[in-house]
Amino acid sequence: MAEPGVETRTRSSVITARAAASFDPVGRSVATARAFVRDTLQGWGHADVVDDAVVLTSELVTNAVIHAGTSADVLCLRKEDGVRVEVSDRYPEREIPMQGTGLSLGSPDRENGRGLLLCAALASRWGVDYTPTHKRVWFQLDLPDRPVGARSAGPVLPNALLPVTDEHVRVAVVQIDRTGAVSSWNEDARHLFGYPADQVIGKPLTDFAAWPHTPGIGTGIVEALLLSRWEGSYGIRDSDGRVVPVYASHLRVRDTEGEPSTVCLLVRDDERAVIQTPQRAPVTEAGNENRAVDPFEVFIGSPAPEDLDGLLQRTVERARDMLEGDSAFLLLATDDETELEVRATTGLPSARQRFARVPVEAGTGRYGSARMPAVHEDLAVVPGAVPLLNGTGMRSVVTVPLKVEGRLTGSLGVAAESPGRYSNEEALRLQFAADRIALAVESARLGELERLRRGSLSFLVEASDLLAGTLDRDQTLALMAQMTVPTLATWCAVYTIADQASDPYLSYVLHEDEERIDGLKALLSTIDPPEPVPTPGARVWTGPADAAHRAALRTSMRELGGTSTPVSSGIGTTLATAAAVGGETVVLPLVARNRVIGMLTLGRPSDDHFRQEVLELADDLSRRAALALDNARLYSERMAISQSLQRSLLPPELPQVPNVEVEVIYRAAGEGNEVGGDFYDLFPIRDGAYGFAIGDVCGTGPEAAAVTGLARHALRLLAREGFSGPAVLERLNAAILDEGARSRFLTLLYGELWPQEDGSAVLKVVCAGHPLPLRLRQDGSVEAAAEPQPLLGVLDDLELYEQTVTLDPGDVLLCVTDGVTERREGTRMLGDDGLIEVLRGCTGLTAGAVASRVLRAVERFAAEPASDDMAILAMRVPEPHTN
Repeated sequence: MAEPGVETRTRSSVITARAAASFDPVGRSVATARAFVRDTLQGWGHADVVDDAVVLTSELVTNAVIHAGTSADVLCLRKEDGVRVEVSDRYPEREIPMQGTGLSLGSPDRENGRGLLLCAALASRWGVDYTPTHKRVWFQLDLPDRPVGARSAGPVLPNALLPVTDEHVRVAVVQIDRTGAVSSWNEDARHLFGYPADQVIGKPLTDFAAWPHTPGIGTGIVEALLLSRWEGSYGIRDSDGRVVPVYASHLRVRDTEGEPSTVCLLVRDDERAVIQTPQRAPVTEAGNENRAVDPFEVFIGSPAPEDLDGLLQRTVERARDMLEGDSAFLLLATDDETELEVRATTGLPSARQRFARVPVEAGTGRYGSARMPAVHEDLAVVPGAVPLLNGTGMRSVVTVPLKVEGRLTGSLGVAAESPGRYSNEEALRLQFAADRIALAVESARLGELERLRRGSLSFLVEASDLLAGTLDRDQTLALMAQMTVPTLATWCAVYTIADQASDPYLSYVLHEDEERIDGLKALLSTIDPPEPVPTPGARVWTGPADAAHRAALRTSMRELGGTSTPVSSGIGTTLATAAAVGGETVVLPLVARNRVIGMLTLGRPSDDHFRQEVLELADDLSRRAALALDNARLYSERMAISQSLQRSLLPPELPQVPNVEVEVIYRAAGEGNEVGGDFYDLFPIRDGAYGFAIGDVCGTGPEAAAVTGLARHALRLLAREGFSGPAVLERLNAAILDEGARSRFLTLLYGELWPQEDGSAVLKVVCAGHPLPLRLRQDGSVEAAAEPQPLLGVLDDLELYEQTVTLDPGDVLLCVTDGVTERREGTRMLGDDGLIEVLRGCTGLTAGAVASRVLRAVERFAAEPASDDMAILAMRVPEPHTN
């Protein structure tokens, strides 16, 4: 089934005029073909469709003579209902991109493969005819209806002074309520941007507006909607995802009930004359008609735009009109005058050129005529003389410098499609205008630069604070991406490198449109990551745009292959992803401690170049982010090591003791990156006998961990060798002292347990400087089960003794570290008395319940988290079951 708007046969209608020409397969033929079609249609009086016809002819002839390498035959036919243009070549195997999806295959400014897409977008009808030796692509442009009897609201002006508009002027009327949401959307808005009213009403205008996000520059759209009046240029994303440049006039109103709203009138940017506020003519004071007029106001008009972008755009438009050119451009010089940056254009594909930089000095591909006025009668003779105009079809150009106090600050140029249009006379006129505006442009540029620097400084300070506030790797990656999108770029991807032997890994992807994230991540996963080059600064990476275009083309070809299945939803996702990454992509290395640990990738959806100031800001951010990411990695590694070491210092599991309930609770304080000093153990010594211990090493960290490991393993070894409790601790004390300067004193409660046949349990306990164990009887009484003795690791000669305790059925023995008894809130401390009071309320509870109640009491004692490790060991002899 044929796509809408595509025909495969010629409609029958009367042909009233015919013109034909053939063009050789050389580059200059494209410009010649454009001139042929322009002259033909203007001679027929069809100026309304000349621009579209020239654009389509240019693309189709380019495909034939440049990309296909064959000659091209162009036929123009005037018909009753429109104009038909046919372009034939001798390369019938050319593929046809899929139509009807409403999305473009990547960038609309690619040098090839877009001719038929433009036919679908601009032509009323179009089609392709094949023969064994030729392929003919034709399109028809319907002539617009011209209303009769229109009245003029002003004086009659010469045609040359009338503003230029499209064949059908459409004014979108959009009303925005106090919340910033669209409340009214007229039919012209639907036509201009592709959205029916029901798709946009109720949604914020910011969802569709393409507003500059450079920090510190300009007014945001939210602020602009609150102003009583605002007029200027921005973009609206249409239903295909393309940005439509518009000129807007905003008026803040209120209804009869006092509810405020903003009425927005929008037209295509090149039709701004429809709603643009008329410029005031110079005021002549009474009796002073001969007063000198400011040449700046004569050229720019009054009032002059206050912002730099507005001033530059006004400048190029006035320069183009003054010399009757087809296009104009203005470039600003860098501080060292070595490069020129494209800042404003008219009549050129500005989306492809904005913020691009070219060198100033002479040489191939360099802007050699920047420092003095220059006239190029035919750029085809001197290719590359003005790099900005390469591939645009412009043949003649005049350029003049902007200078302030002898210093080069910029370059202003006007170009035409025909050769020989300009002479030295036009250069002098343009230089005169440039001299009048140079100081104002430089002043506005310095003001913008100062605002940008202030905004950049604020941005970096905030970024540093956010990055310094976390040591979590995943959160650091998310912060990196969220700080760059949409402030610096439309999308961002972060690659990380684990070590020098590892390949870059795609760790995080973010797009300002959340619906594009999955498609973008899938696309980046299919291509090789960028090379981890340690050289600082941003470098261009073409991988994503090339891969997206290839994927979109493959998907389109599959859909054209005649499959019986309907068009899949995947084609829409693929083409949307291609459009999302179709612009410039740059890669910045993440370097920390002289090692590349990853790459920060920034991208744009159109062919806009990244502004140099934005890249410098991104470079500063990448250095801070790299250090934060590496700190998070080191912290994670240290925490993993500490946690692993902490687990190794605790017993893997507790044995089952016959007729005795045992419960242990261990809580480490801090952030988990330091090894605690508390430990516990319960282990079999020999048949019927078990050893248990609970201790606290002074301090934390590796030194404390060494003593903890020494104590736990020494206790098991010595006890199983048959030594008594005092002998075990005396030998452990000697081993600790042998550590010398690395030694730490140790409080330790050690005991041996023998379950008895009568249901009781006998314990022999030694308490070396540790909080005393507490015995809870069935009647609710609590008493200490041992006496205090000297701690370990301080004295050479210790004389310790053990004490025997018998636990009757129902009795509980509670052993804790000082993290329990020294729990504080202000000047209050839980202490031994507080612990005894808690234990008295545990009569009849199991060992697990006793340990849990003690822990709960400790946690509730103070609102702040515990600052010391805690270990709780509860043993209970259960009561015998009765029938």
